[in-house]
Amino acid sequence: METALLYLGIMLVVILVWFALVKRPIYEAIFMSFIILLTVGGKWGNVWTYVYSGLSTSLLYSMTVFVAMSILLTKTKIIDSAIEIILALLGRITGGAGYVAVLASSFMGALSGSGPGNVMATGSITIPAMKKSGFPKELAANIESTSSCLGNMIPPSSTIVAALGIITALYPERDISTGKFWIVCWGCSLWFILLRLIMVFIFCKKYKVQPMAKEDIPDLKKTVKEGWRGLLLPFIIFVPFLLDYFFKSTFFTARLGATGAKYMSSSLLYFIAGIASIYAMIVVKDKKQVKLTAIAKTFGENLKSIVPTIAICLFGYMFGSLFTDLDVATGLEAGLNAMSLGKLGLCIIVPLITCVLGIAIVGSSMVVVFGPILVTIFAAAGVDPLLTAAMLPCICGVMSNMVPPIAPAFLAAFSLSGGDFGKAVKNDMWWIIGQYVLEVIVLLGWLPILGL
Repeated sequence: METALLYLGIMLVVILVWFALVKRPIYEAIFMSFIILLTVGGKWGNVWTYVYSGLSTSLLYSMTVFVAMSILLTKTKIIDSAIEIILALLGRITGGAGYVAVLASSFMGALSGSGPGNVMATGSITIPAMKKSGFPKELAANIESTSSCLGNMIPPSSTIVAALGIITALYPERDISTGKFWIVCWGCSLWFILLRLIMVFIFCKKYKVQPMAKEDIPDLKKTVKEGWRGLLLPFIIFVPFLLDYFFKSTFFTARLGATGAKYMSSSLLYFIAGIASIYAMIVVKDKKQVKLTAIAKTFGENLKSIVPTIAICLFGYMFGSLFTDLDVATGLEAGLNAMSLGKLGLCIIVPLITCVLGIAIVGSSMVVVFGPILVTIFAAAGVDPLLTAAMLPCICGVMSNMVPPIAPAFLAAFSLSGGDFGKAVKNDMWWIIGQYVLEVIVLLGWLPILGL
C-alpha cells in the first residue's frame, strides 16, 4: 500500500507542478510524470514495451476517428438544426430555455466530448435565451456548463471509448460488446440528465422564470423542413449500436459465428464515425466547407485540440502498463481492503477523490490512468465492474469541468453569461452536490440502470 501511494503521490505532484505552476500543457505533465516514475521504479528497461502497449491499443485509433468526427460536425454545424427544433418544441413552456439547454447541451456534448467547447457552441444560443426568460445570469451559466459536462459520459464521447477498453481488457471472458457498453452508459446518463431537469424546474419556481419570448422561438414547421436532414445524424450514429446490443446473441452470432459477431461489434467504433462524417458532408448546405482544401484547413487549425487529446490517451495507456509492472493496483486494492471501507465507503470516498483530482487533471487522462485500478477495487467490494466502467467518465470527467477554480466549462459559461462570480460559484455548489450524491447512489446500485 505504501509503495503504491508513493508512486501515485509522485505522479500527482509532478503533474500538479508541471501543469499548475510551470503552466505547461497537461499532456506534457503526464509525460514528465511517466519519465520520472520510470526512473524511480527502475523500469527503463521496459520502456519500449510500454510504448508498444500504448500504440497497439486499437481503441486509441477509435478515439482518434471520433475526435475527428466531432471537429467535422462542429465545422459543418449540422447539429444546429436539432437545437432549433428543441427550442421550437420547449420554448413555450415555463423555463423552456433551461430545459433546452439541458437536452441540447447534453446531446451536443456527447458528440464533441468537450465540456468547454460545447459551452461555447451551444451556450451562445441557450444562455441569451435563458437570460431573456428571467434566469439569473449565474444560474444560466451553471445550467449550460453542468449540462455540457454530461457529454463526457454519454456515447459516442471519446472518453467512453477509453472506458470500454478498460472493461474489455480486464474482463475479456465477459465478451462485453460495444452496443452493450453504450446501453449501460446511456442508462447511467439518463439519471443525471433527469437530475438536471429537476433542478431546472426547482430553480424556475424559485426565480419565477417565464417562457421564452414568442419572437425568440423558432417556427417548428420551418425548422423541421430546413433541418430534418440533421435529425437523421443521431440515428446513423446510435442505431447500429442498438442493433448490436439487441441482436448480437441471436441474429449476428447465428450468421457470423461468435468470433465474427465479436469483431463486427468492435469494428462499429471505426466505421460509424466515418459514415456519420460522410453523411454530414453530403447534406451540408455550404459545400465550400467540405472541399478537400477546406477540410484539410479545418483539421490543420484544430491540431492543437486533436494532438493533446490523443497524446493524453497514449501516455495514459503507457501509464497503465507501467502501473501493472509496479503493482500499483494490487497495492492500492490491498490497502483499501485492509481499511475495510466496504462498498458504501468506497462509493462515498472515491468520487470525492476523483473530484479533487479533477481540479488539476483532465478527466479523460484520469479514466485511462486510474480506470483499471478503480474498476478492480470496486469489483473486490462487490460493485459490478461493468457499472464502474460505465461510471468512470462520470466520476472522472464530469466533475473536473464543474469544480472551481479551474473548471474550464464553468469558466467558459460564465464568460458568456456575465454576472457576479461569487454568486455563480455559490450556485455551482448546488449542482456539484447534486452530481456527487447521484454518483454515490448509482455506484451503490440503488437505481435501475438500462442494460444491467
